[in-house]
Amino acid sequence: QVQLVESGGGLVQAGGSLRLSCAASGLTFSSYAMGWFRQAPGKEREFVAAIRWSASTYYADSVKGRFTIARDNAKNTVYLQMNSLKPEDTAVYYCAARTAYANSYYYVQTSYNYWGQGTQVTVSS
Repeated sequence: QVQLVESGGGLVQAGGSLRLSCAASGLTFSSYAMGWFRQAPGKEREFVAAIRWSASTYYADSVKGRFTIARDNAKNTVYLQMNSLKPEDTAVYYCAARTAYANSYYYVQTSYNYWGQGTQVTVSS
């Protein structure tokens, strides 16, 4: 069965950095696009970043220039490097996978087939 397991969350001061990892198993990783989403307390889950099998990347405007998504197909892992963190980045971060032939925009959550359990990121001011 497919599993996506996030790690790397934690508590960091504003201006700091964290790197999240998402290890995938049970799927042909290189054939899937991977995305990161987040959900802050009291808010809806929102798109953060996505990366295609070809390594093309997409970002939400709120994180562009601060976050970087990358993938290592040999390790079946996708990363989210988060720099210049702000208190408003505080959220549970989820990784998700969708098949390469899905044709919805990458921010469409229903286009993703599999989801991880999430990892908490807290940014203190």
